[in-house]
Amino acid sequence: MQAANSITVASYYFPNYHPGEPRNVAEKGAGWSEWELVKAAKPRFPGHRQPKVPLWGYEDESDPAVMAMKIDAAAGHGIQAFIFDWYYYEDGPFLNRCLDKGYLQAPNRARVKFSLMWANHDWFDIMPYKHESPRKLLYPARISRETFDRLCAHVIQGYFLQPSYWRIAGKPYFSFYDLSALMENFGSVDATRAALDAFRARAIEAGLPGLHLNAVVWGQAILPGEKTVIDPKALVAALGFDSVTSYVWVHHAQMPEQQTDYAVVRDQYLTYWEQADALFEVPYYPNVSMGWDPSPRCAQEDAFGNFGYPFTNTIANNTPARFREALELTKQRLLERPAGQRIFNINCWNEWTEGSYLEPDTVNGMAYLEAVRAVFGVGAPD
Repeated sequence: MQAANSITVASYYFPNYHPGEPRNVAEKGAGWSEWELVKAAKPRFPGHRQPKVPLWGYEDESDPAVMAMKIDAAAGHGIQAFIFDWYYYEDGPFLNRCLDKGYLQAPNRARVKFSLMWANHDWFDIMPYKHESPRKLLYPARISRETFDRLCAHVIQGYFLQPSYWRIAGKPYFSFYDLSALMENFGSVDATRAALDAFRARAIEAGLPGLHLNAVVWGQAILPGEKTVIDPKALVAALGFDSVTSYVWVHHAQMPEQQTDYAVVRDQYLTYWEQADALFEVPYYPNVSMGWDPSPRCAQEDAFGNFGYPFTNTIANNTPARFREALELTKQRLLERPAGQRIFNINCWNEWTEGSYLEPDTVNGMAYLEAVRAVFGVGAPD
């Protein structure tokens, strides 16, 4: 039996739970964060548990003391790396205060590594979204090559050189959420590959051994404006990615009922995992999702149904015990891999408004984090 810490456990982190973010201030007001949607959520159908109430309260994640608490809880329950959803548009960064002012200023940040997933998708005004209203595009995903080069310089100097940045085989891990949007920036496969090659070269010039570039691939779009990739195997190979991953189970699974059972979604995802392992020529790092319920992002006065994000069907019966079963299945498969490829991610540390979070609430306490620790122990990332 191999040691539990031979598996690297990462968790996505969605950083919209702090006041003072300049774009949010302009759109929503000085004190707004996504906690306001969490507080306002209501039950929308029989058996629907809303609102979800955080056990730690509605904390400001950009406060280093708050982030230090989160880091200790994560490290103490086997989470070895945060993958921050990281936003950068034509006019610069968005939702970066949690990372820059919170995590990077936390005195214990070395206990949990960090990395970035560039969430390079259109940002629509859907917080909350009123059904059938026009979808207002606030921040377009498309950026110029010049802006991409600025982005690359920014992440190399500001993040990759940090001692707590997560690396795979010595190379900083950087993930791209939307391959279609990435391609649209540059107009062709060759131009996109040239931009990524320049990114790698710039990292080497900064003294790094290179980059581990990761592609998020999904089978069906969820967010407004998302497009699926027609031939992901060919595109991943042509662009030279080092690995592939997923963000959330529902990118690969149907939810036929308003309350679709957790096991139904899990089993569809596990089938996709088998297909991804066979399809891609680079390692596929799997995902375990805690749940799915984006109803807090809906206008609460509207009738609720499966109308399109954030009005979608939900995952039900995602108890801590069922979550632990999914972790056990994931562990069994990962232990069959070579040691360097035993990596997976969890959705999510704190997607409260999408119903997928490890942080404790007033109903289950620390049970989801305790499930992670029970299965994987407490280890350290490579």
